Amino acid sequence: DDAVGAIYHALVEPRCAGPLNVVAPEMITNAGFSATLGAVLHRPAVLPVPAAVLRLVFGEMADATLLASTRATPAALIDSGYVFRHAQVGDCLRHELGVVRRQ
Repeated sequence: DDAVGAIYHALVEPRCAGPLNVVAPEMITNAGFSATLGAVLHRPAVLPVPAAVLRLVFGEMADATLLASTRATPAALIDSGYVFRHAQVGDCLRHELGVVRRQ
């Protein structure tokens, strides 16, 4: 929802000029994402897959897509007034997966 919202915002907001990073405001590692996904689903986090296995299965694509690290921030998007609906990864996963928060 936020990716589409950010693109719409960029199209209609005059303060948006130049490139914008359409990324979540919360930086998270693969291990952090796996742990959060496990917590949202109330399941143990999946063990990480060794890089060698990913390279064996996906070849060069593994390095470019699965193993690469980018520290992009949505600073220009936020500065232009965009407000994320789901700024935290856990909230986003709950929304996308239709998981109701346990009390």
